[in-house]
Formats: sequence, C-alpha cells, structure tokens
Amino acid sequence: MSKPEIVAEIVRSGFVEGHHYGSVVALDADGSVAWSVGDADGPMLARSCNKPLQALGMVRLGLDLPPDLLALACASHSGEDFHLDGVRRILAGAGLDESALQTPPDHPLDDVAREEAIRAGRAKDPISMNCSGKHAAMLATCVLRGWDVATYRDADHPLQVAIAATFAELTSEPVEVVAVDGCGAPLLSTSLTGLARAFRALAVADGGPERRVADAIRQHPANVSGTRRDELGLLTALPGAIGKAGAESCYAVALPDGRAVALKTDDGAPRVRPVLMAAALRRSGVHDEAVDATGVLPLLGGGRQVGEIRATFEAAPPAADGAHV
Repeated sequence: MSKPEIVAEIVRSGFVEGHHYGSVVALDADGSVAWSVGDADGPMLARSCNKPLQALGMVRLGLDLPPDLLALACASHSGEDFHLDGVRRILAGAGLDESALQTPPDHPLDDVAREEAIRAGRAKDPISMNCSGKHAAMLATCVLRGWDVATYRDADHPLQVAIAATFAELTSEPVEVVAVDGCGAPLLSTSLTGLARAFRALAVADGGPERRVADAIRQHPANVSGTRRDELGLLTALPGAIGKAGAESCYAVALPDGRAVALKTDDGAPRVRPVLMAAALRRSGVHDEAVDATGVLPLLGGGRQVGEIRATFEAAPPAADGAHV
C-alpha cells in the first residue's frame, strides 16, 4: 500500500508519543465508497481476512459442512479445545486425520490456551496452528473432488485455481499478486475496496453459498476466532454482521444493510486494529456502546490508565480540503 496516512495516535499523559499509519475504506449500503483514508485502491495482502472468501470457493465446489464447522473453515482460531475437536471432525468426515494437515506446527494462538498447552508439555503441532480449520476444509474439498491431497497448497492445484476465481469474482478485481501466507497456502492480493466489496457481497446475500458462509459466521462467531477475542465481542454487539481479522492488522466487517469497512495498518500492529474498526463504524453511522467498548485500548503507567490509543479519522475532513469524502 503506497499511501498510508496517520490513522491513530499513541497518547500518554496527554502527550502524543507516536502514531500508527494505515488505510481505511468504508462502503455505503448501496456498495459505493462512502469515505476513505490512505490507499484504498492499491493491491494489498489481506492475510486471514481472505478466509471467508476461500471458504466460499470451497462451498461452491461442493463442500458441505454444518454451520459450526463451516465457520471454523473461515477461522483464525484460538486453538481452544472446541476448535481442535472441530478440525478433527472436518478431517474425519473426509476419511483423514491430523497427519494430512500441512499447516506449520505451532502452539495455540490464544494466550490462555497456549499457556495450558505448554504447561501440559504439548509440543507444537499442525492442528494447533490457527489456520488448521481452513486447511482441513481444503483437504476435505480435495477428497470430495478426487484431487490430490498431497499438493493441495500449490497455487496451480485445481482447488487453489477455483478459489482464486471466486476471490476475483467477489472482489471485482484481478488477482495481481499470489504470495505465500504464513500457513503455506496461497495468499491472494486485492485492494481494501475490493475486500470490503467482497464482504458486503456475503453479508447481503439472500441465498446460495454466499448466504451459507455468512450465516455460519453469524451463528458461530466464537468458531471464527475464539472465546476471548475482540472480533467475537464486535460480532456479538452487531447482530447480522460478519467480520474477519487477519495478520498485519487487517480487518474487514460488513453489516446486513450493505455497509462495509476494510482496514490495514502499515506497521501491522494488532493492538490498534480493534480501535480503528470501532472508530470506522462510528464514522459510518454505527453508534453502539458495546461496539465502542471493543475499540478501547488504554495505556498503563504504574498499573493505572495514563493514556490511550485513539483513531484520528472519526470526523470527516472539511469539504474544502478535497482529499476525502
């Protein structure tokens, strides 16, 4: 992203000690761009925000999972026991076990789950890696279609080719970059506007595979993240919304009325991501105390709050400046 702007201030004891740079775009209910900050149109890697779109590609190929497991296919899960059990269920339904996963070994993403695993003497393993739900779904789709399971991560595998076609369709943009994600699967580029457009398409769908994916996220938001995650708090506060966070501080949320927001910070700091989303939703007309609570990040000094990280774009700039609308 070539033109990030200051999107948040780090304020300690009334003094601005630093900034976060990034970009944000918001769509109106009709899908048009309502406002933007920074670079909304340049290619970027949305990391795990892409997972619901990848899951849609698999559902279109015939993958038929119950809603709780379909939500897990969209997840960057916390590695809690119910997440790992769900991954095993997806694999077992395809006649596979954990040995088929090609996710890199890892401890659970969630702090509590990770500490429990380490205390129990559990080594890092592929199923605990936060992308294992997506990978299990990819393997199940390959079994369903009769495709090779050993090479399912390859960009030229028929599974990944089909997913890329769905991704380009929903973002309404060509895929300019095919990178390798942290989990080893292909990572497709889009713009923030394209990402918001794709999430909007899921959120407003009244049927078909798109509605199945959206409803899975709505019905099982803890499966998409975890029981102690800010994404769960936001989706719980916004009935009917869908959302997904990703590495490098990416985040996309769409409301059932068609409004959508996508954002990314240049430094990739995860701490500022919920702050920015809450502020973006407020600027887009969502006024809810529970949403606001998900975007509060206090800074501590001596064990008490002495500052905060706050967004800088909540108010629209004066019309005369001409930079944004």
